[in-house]
Amino acid sequence: MTDTLTGTDVPPASDPSPPPPRRGPWFGPLLRRLHFYAGLLVGPFILVAATSGALYALTPAIEQVVYDQELHAPVADPVLTLGEQIEVAQGEVGADAALTAVRPAPEPGDTTRVMFAEDGLGPSESRAIFVDPATGEVRGDLTVYGSSGALPLRTWISNLHRSLHLGDPGRLYSELAASWLGIVAVVGLVLWINRLRAARRAAGAVRPKRKATGYRRLLSWHTATGAVVVLGAVFLSVTGITWSQHGGGNVGELRSELGWTTPALDTRLSGDPSAGGADEHAEHGGGSSAPTGAANPATFDAVLAIAQGINVNTGEVEIKPPAEPGLAWTVQENKSDVPTEADAVAVDGTTMQVVHRTDFASFPLPAKLTTWGIDLHMGLLFGLANQLVLFVLALGIGAMVVLGYLMWWKRRPTREPRGIGGPAPRRGALQDAPWWGLLLVAAVALVVGTFLPLVGYTLVAFVVVDVVVGLVRARRAGQEAGATP
Repeated sequence: MTDTLTGTDVPPASDPSPPPPRRGPWFGPLLRRLHFYAGLLVGPFILVAATSGALYALTPAIEQVVYDQELHAPVADPVLTLGEQIEVAQGEVGADAALTAVRPAPEPGDTTRVMFAEDGLGPSESRAIFVDPATGEVRGDLTVYGSSGALPLRTWISNLHRSLHLGDPGRLYSELAASWLGIVAVVGLVLWINRLRAARRAAGAVRPKRKATGYRRLLSWHTATGAVVVLGAVFLSVTGITWSQHGGGNVGELRSELGWTTPALDTRLSGDPSAGGADEHAEHGGGSSAPTGAANPATFDAVLAIAQGINVNTGEVEIKPPAEPGLAWTVQENKSDVPTEADAVAVDGTTMQVVHRTDFASFPLPAKLTTWGIDLHMGLLFGLANQLVLFVLALGIGAMVVLGYLMWWKRRPTREPRGIGGPAPRRGALQDAPWWGLLLVAAVALVVGTFLPLVGYTLVAFVVVDVVVGLVRARRAGQEAGATP
């Protein structure tokens, strides 16, 4: 081709082609969308769990006040033996109740708890008679629950926190809350770190903006509160999952595979094939050759004395007679605060010989951490201080949920004028992700969803809802555009 003005040859122009589209950031928007949807849809479950958990955190202290009559007696040196106290309790309940365990008064001014099994009680429930060890006075008659010996008020609040009093179906709520709490907290932490990097001053991402108004004020409080409670929220999530139905079972299997299980007290008596094998829950039995309920009350004193000569050093102990022939008596320490005492000993009720013992000091570190984690979650490890911290932490988590809903309300799609607080976390972030990002997200979702099934099910539900909402809005936008002249 020749230029008509200069007469020189000019190379032909190439056909213009659009440059390849640039991919925008995808990981941050994806985390924002996940944080948004999880908080919006799972928030009610987390709020209920946090509120009931705040109530439960204070129950160990509340019990001491509400049940002062049953738990305490005038301070005096014990005069009655355990056997005599048991006989007093047996006279109170009658012959139909079977004696299952005794917890001697741990300190002067406390009562002895004598526990029985009888018809009409639920799983893990016992009828407890509280006896003054000095006078033999019966101070109370209550139903207690579980190895912690929770009294009726704490049991009621515990069942509210655990299952909303709906039994096993209700436990799905607490598992959903515990599973997603940790995920939402970790994602929020990542978003907070990104915000911290973008802020001109660190205080801008940590302190609430008191002069701000509307959405930005709520966001600043949400961010500041989250920065304070995030580690505690993750801890409560991880430890709470251990009690769950589905995820908890996977945790138990993982602990077994890694050898992190708590050493079990072997209560089998040698030479008795009917005793069966020992397992992690063997310490919940007891035994010599006499079944539970037929044990001689005086034997409790002898078994306790033997255990005290072996490894039982605290007053907070539980003595269990044999649950069936071929098993040993057990004496287990129940001191949950620091320093933890969880030593146990099994005694042959016929020969009065020690057949097995476990010592908390020799537990593997993972088993100790598990014990401490559970006790810390229940507010027992550091006493009242532990309970107050849990109470404040639970209120902080609940406040995070409420603030999140208020933020959504401020910038809800139907609000006028729109755009207040900035756009909502956009959908379709994965469309900008590279192939390796898609594989990484899919792999993480598969692993987490397999280990925590309720997370997997609800994550699929989130995706389905998000896709459907996106399609509906796109269709409406198309209809509106077509109707515009």
